[in-house]
Amino acid sequence: MAAIETVFSFVNCWECDENDHLNVQFYLARFDEADRQFRLMSGLSDALAGARRARHIRYHEELYSGDTLVMRSHVAFDGPYMLTVVHELRRAADDALAATATDGYAPATAVAKELRRRFQTVSAPMPDPAQPRSFAASSNGNGVVTAQQIEKAGARVVHRATVLPRHTGADGRADDAFALMCFTEAAPHVWNTTPMGDAWLTERGLGRVAVEMKLVWHGPLKPGDPVVTMSGLTGAGGKTFSFRHHLFEARTHRLAAVCDVMALTMDLKTRKAIPLDDDVRAAILNGALKS
Repeated sequence: MAAIETVFSFVNCWECDENDHLNVQFYLARFDEADRQFRLMSGLSDALAGARRARHIRYHEELYSGDTLVMRSHVAFDGPYMLTVVHELRRAADDALAATATDGYAPATAVAKELRRRFQTVSAPMPDPAQPRSFAASSNGNGVVTAQQIEKAGARVVHRATVLPRHTGADGRADDAFALMCFTEAAPHVWNTTPMGDAWLTERGLGRVAVEMKLVWHGPLKPGDPVVTMSGLTGAGGKTFSFRHHLFEARTHRLAAVCDVMALTMDLKTRKAIPLDDDVRAAILNGALKS
């Protein structure tokens, strides 16, 4: 039983954001490649396991320009889905776990025994750091929510883009990195709906940080498709707060993807999370999407 080394990579300076660390969309680009390589080397396919139901991403350690990276991928039969594939991104210098992606599949129960046989040689136990924490393994909604419903619940348009050929994989569909590009550019506009806007963060020397995400695709996007992201707040705790992005194909208003995000503020000097003030937490809860 062993994981497969699926990605060998390096953090480029142009991939780092205003916090001087690797931006989340480039983690997803590497998880996309890990998925492609794992499928090639293991024989995993949609014909065997069905389409991926969800991808949970947890960010464990900051990565900086110049860091050398290695990804290892394996099947976890004891994971949260009937078939779970785990990708672990590590910094090569010290083997520190930087991020994990847990991919969930729901194949027919009749093929469960065959899947266990096929993937036994690339299986390993489910690592605890990769377990979904903030968001349940069940799907985000049923995929029939409309833009009008989201807007009535309190979401707003925070980003627009167009799918270009460079945003697609070998199957001609927009990949996770494209969705995260949209959500990364949308996120500051969501933050600006809270008291923690641009000026507020700058005055305090704080940065915006995502610690966990759950991405679910509800339909494909292809080159030329215009998209719009509608987002809103969903909750707040002691240090973290959450929001949800909905990605729609703009011409037909078809829902393409949903991404839940757990975020926090980070002191840019100490690189530590900062607790939410009571008034900030109250404002977030007051502005959260109404179900």
